[in-house]
Amino acid sequence: MHKAALLYNPDSGGSRKRRQAKLESVLALLRGANVEANLVFTESPAHAEEKTREAVAAGCDTVFACGGDGTIHNIIQVLANTPTALAILPMGTANALAHDLGLPMNIIAAARAALHAVPRRVALGRIEYHDLEGKPGTRFFIVTAGAGVDAHLFYKLHTGTKRRMGMAAYYAKAWQLWFSYPMTRFQVQFTETGSGESRQADVTELMAVRIRNFGGVLQELAAGASLERNDLRVVFCRTSSRLAYLLYIARGLLRRNWKISGIDLACSARVSCRYLPASAPSHSSPEVQPKIYLEADGELVGTLPAEITIAPDALTLLVPSH
Repeated sequence: MHKAALLYNPDSGGSRKRRQAKLESVLALLRGANVEANLVFTESPAHAEEKTREAVAAGCDTVFACGGDGTIHNIIQVLANTPTALAILPMGTANALAHDLGLPMNIIAAARAALHAVPRRVALGRIEYHDLEGKPGTRFFIVTAGAGVDAHLFYKLHTGTKRRMGMAAYYAKAWQLWFSYPMTRFQVQFTETGSGESRQADVTELMAVRIRNFGGVLQELAAGASLERNDLRVVFCRTSSRLAYLLYIARGLLRRNWKISGIDLACSARVSCRYLPASAPSHSSPEVQPKIYLEADGELVGTLPAEITIAPDALTLLVPSH
């Protein structure tokens, strides 16, 4: 590491004054190791991408994501398919990717680990979709992409809600919305890794997962998922039973390998998501034909139809040497 930019999202959790002091300590640590390091403030997702492009153009060999998984998501849109490495200072709410990599949650310790890290090329997920205005869009993701129940909650609970309401009220609202969600079905098609078997199902939820350990109390969401793989761990829910969903979450909480009826896992490098033939949204009857939303790394991106694929050898990630 010779030249680094630290992209800082002031809205990623905790006291701004305390985080600022810690980041100044990180800068001192990096500069003490003969790294030309600068702190770059970002104001929005688009601004974060712009500042990342500027850092790459300025010759930075490393970009630090100083925030949560949303900050990382914005930065990888630019770093994908470049030699510039991504390092992480976990300053968000969930920090799922940082947990999966085994990073220290103390950012000074995380910066020290980055100085001695092993660069690793990993695959990224890629999702093609229609944005909320109906225009085609594409995003990379590194943690997970989802269609259906989880993305609907992100649509209802937009970005600022968590900060305004506080986490307790945010989760209470999410719980209420989850019980009122109509479990709208859509169609998925994919070919299983290894067997080449083509599968199709009508589902209420689809998740394409890239990491094993989400941290916190849940930790494992999709057994077998790993950044080491060049495919997606696909969780598809054929059931509309809310009890089955709760049992699947309990399975992760209790570290059990239960088989939940109507919820299956597979591995695939490409998943197609489409509206059922009679349920594509229309301007004439939107209440009968509701939109089905998509999220990537916890960020609402758009609606069906969607293609979720894998981009091999797409990102250099600084991983702790332990």
